Amino acid sequence: MKNMNVNFVVGLFIIFGMATMAYLAVTIAGISGYSGHNYSLIARFDNSSGLKKGAFIEIAGVKVGKVTDIVLDKESFESVATFTFDDDVILAEDTIASIRTAGIIGDKFVKISPGAADELLKSGDEIIETEPSISIEELVSKYIFSSDDDNE
Repeated sequence: MKNMNVNFVVGLFIIFGMATMAYLAVTIAGISGYSGHNYSLIARFDNSSGLKKGAFIEIAGVKVGKVTDIVLDKESFESVATFTFDDDVILAEDTIASIRTAGIIGDKFVKISPGAADELLKSGDEIIETEPSISIEELVSKYIFSSDDDNE
């Protein structure tokens, strides 16, 4: 009888441990079973280097959505990113989407600067005003080569 109680307690402990690990895995991965109410917008960038699916979108430092897809437009050779926003986030048509770097590690995210136009963006609309990702290598290269031209 005592052996059966020990086996039962060990079994409960293992089930609890596995449930905790599953919860942590889902939480860390950012997976959500709650779809909620949301809508999608697209934006075109000349350069979306470093931006990945699942990157967060923020307004005034608050996360309001995420990047759901990034593809290449083969005709214009622009990066087309699809964003998903919560329904309670209302954006004007003159909104600006900028790719920025988060922290010292260099993860990219999208910063939204809301506009003030009367017309609002609806699901499937495009954010026209965008600012591409800034490449540190390009800036350093431009600085090095421009300083050589100035010295001559």
